[in-house]
Amino acid sequence: MPARTLRCLLLPVVALLGLVAMPVSADSLEEANQKTRVLLQNTMQQRGIPGLQVAVIKHGSIVFSESLGLANVENHVPASRTTLFPLNSATKAFTGVAVMQLVEAGQLDLDAPVSRYLQALPPAWHGIRVRQLLAHTSGLPDIVGEQGLAGGGSEADAWRTIEQLPVEAAAGERFAYNQTNYGLLARIIAQQGGVPYEDFLAARQLGVLGMSRTRFGDSYDLVPGAATIYSLFPRSTDAEGAPVRLSHWFYDMPQGLWAGGGLQTTGDELAAWLLALMQQRLISAKSLARMWAPEQLNDGSAGPWAAGWPVATVDGRRQVSSMGGARAAFVVYPDEGLAVIVLTNLVGANPQQFIAQIAAIYR
Repeated sequence: MPARTLRCLLLPVVALLGLVAMPVSADSLEEANQKTRVLLQNTMQQRGIPGLQVAVIKHGSIVFSESLGLANVENHVPASRTTLFPLNSATKAFTGVAVMQLVEAGQLDLDAPVSRYLQALPPAWHGIRVRQLLAHTSGLPDIVGEQGLAGGGSEADAWRTIEQLPVEAAAGERFAYNQTNYGLLARIIAQQGGVPYEDFLAARQLGVLGMSRTRFGDSYDLVPGAATIYSLFPRSTDAEGAPVRLSHWFYDMPQGLWAGGGLQTTGDELAAWLLALMQQRLISAKSLARMWAPEQLNDGSAGPWAAGWPVATVDGRRQVSSMGGARAAFVVYPDEGLAVIVLTNLVGANPQQFIAQIAAIYR
């Protein structure tokens, strides 16, 4: 593979992940799968999604994995199960697992200040805990803004720019999503793992599971088999009131920020990764529970993120999720042994908004 490539109760493993084998008849499963196909076709039409991949995990098995639509519209290239889709910020879930692998190896302490592992940091950053980077409660300024990298230059320029800025809040005071956190986590993983971040992932997660297609890159990189990314948003040059039209969308992800959004993968390979995670083949049940426990803020309240994953309880159901670029998302329902993955090539598809409908079909 290319190089670019507890604060909750520790429930018993079976109860935590809902992986007790429950017989499902072939007829009932095919009925659920057909309902999913109809839902996806209708959703694609309503949202203008050119192409997507969807996978569903239930009680320890991948019960649905299909591709629909076009990977490239102008050349009429169909989306297939081998088409690569960008995860963007959903890559942070992989980074959370990498951190927990180092914790299990005794090479990293979530409660340690980042200055234990990274010395060349502004003094105001020294006391931030590793877990606060993972949960976006560091209070650091964001290296990426609405106009791209801070300072408008190279990645190195951006780091120099934000290192001169004051912190925006005391560590642990509040949640504020930003990419600086994961740029620092990439450095920590490289420091403690002894290899660059992308090589650590390749060796400890991707390679272990045979995820040979998964790799790093953005829309400026030449990635074989990658879906073309589109948008229905107006262009800056469009006249007011111009009709909506499908256009190319380009995104840039510097190598130093890959831990926050650099992976491209397929629904099948992502499903294999999620299944291995749910079955404790990447980290232990204890580490999994800790990784999915909401980070507590200084006032004792629970933040919306755990260690690399947004966490929530919706309609009485606990869920941990990951989403990126307004076009990719996956949600795990740990107490039900259920997970749903949706990867699309449309910015603004927001699959996290319709994943619950897919999950409901398989309950």
